[in-house]
Amino acid sequence: MSLIDTAARVLPGGHFGNMAGPMIVEGQGAHVRDSEGRDYIDYLLGSGPMFLGHAHPAVVEAVLAQVPRGTTFFATNPAGIALAEAIVDALPCADQLRFVSSGSEADMYAMRLARAFRRRDKILKFEGGYHGMSDHGLMSLAPKRAANFPRAIPDSAGIPARVADDMLVAPFNDIDAAVALIEAHHDELGGVIMEPFQRLIPPRPGFLEAVRAATAKHGIPLIFDEVVTGFRLAYGGAQTLYGVTPDLCTLGKIIGGGFPLAAIAGRADIMAHFDRALVAEDRWLMQVGTLSGNPVASVAGLATLEVLRQPGAYAGVEAMGRALMAGLTEHIRTAGIEAQVVGVPSLFDVVYASGEIANYRDMQRADAAMQARVNRHLRDAGILKGDSKFYMSMAHTQADVTATLDAFGDALRGL
Repeated sequence: MSLIDTAARVLPGGHFGNMAGPMIVEGQGAHVRDSEGRDYIDYLLGSGPMFLGHAHPAVVEAVLAQVPRGTTFFATNPAGIALAEAIVDALPCADQLRFVSSGSEADMYAMRLARAFRRRDKILKFEGGYHGMSDHGLMSLAPKRAANFPRAIPDSAGIPARVADDMLVAPFNDIDAAVALIEAHHDELGGVIMEPFQRLIPPRPGFLEAVRAATAKHGIPLIFDEVVTGFRLAYGGAQTLYGVTPDLCTLGKIIGGGFPLAAIAGRADIMAHFDRALVAEDRWLMQVGTLSGNPVASVAGLATLEVLRQPGAYAGVEAMGRALMAGLTEHIRTAGIEAQVVGVPSLFDVVYASGEIANYRDMQRADAAMQARVNRHLRDAGILKGDSKFYMSMAHTQADVTATLDAFGDALRGL
């Protein structure tokens, strides 16, 4: 029986719930190889964590040095402390942090932490924003029907109906709507959570600043979900790139260097709710995780951040990303199709729609069938990407970009 047959027998849908195929067995730099021996230029990058590329020598060396010394302790360890210090030093919002194992956990705890601090139950999010797999996170991520704001729509079966009552939803990049909702509900809000760069969509000038000002006016914790953008858009994340400081942020992906690690970071007076000795018993937030601060993940994250701290570390990613974005745009122009490249050089994709793409509902205008066809052609040509993202890494080369552009041009001509 083949591995594919075995997967179909023992896994729902034949996969882990992530990308269904191909079956990847090895990765090196910006390339991966599947179970049939086929090589791909990898823009999936494990859904973003492999910013240095697969099997980066500094990360491999750090991990191999740690594994013989122990792989997990359920206790504070030197590597975890050193990684926490490096992250706190890098992020404008961070006085302290608490480790968890996944971005979903980080977002769940950040919302709970904001509610504990404010003693309010409601959370405001932005339609189309992804904040993990918790009940509250899976509200209005990808609603199948438009609802009147601020009504929240569940994205999954099994979510209690009452969860929608605790979530308010605003349109991304709409200053007037966001500020009006915050003003109207400020007495109910425990916090506001947002991706400062939402999926592929950059914030309009002034949008983040307006949300920051409205939340600060009423003492409402602002949470930046930087699970994707942390250490990708800049060394200090989107909050550094855009110059807007939240009260809390969540991190994942890159900080674990390819291992399961995530974190909640923020102001000391809010983070104090994790410390039983500093707050009243009814305001203490319980948080326990078997692998939180795992030493193998911590050394991998430390090695990754050490590479990213080097002068010019981001320049190559930016250059390759800009080159690929420009080449895709030229192919689109030559083909005369309604499409555009949306995003920033380290994270972008082609959106098959005309007009400004500023929020989730704008994205819904895109031709999803066209995108799926192009993605299939790219995969057949040895280009691996997710359904809606090109993740760039430090390992991508001009040869990778050229091969990708050739495959994209062939796809458009064929379709």
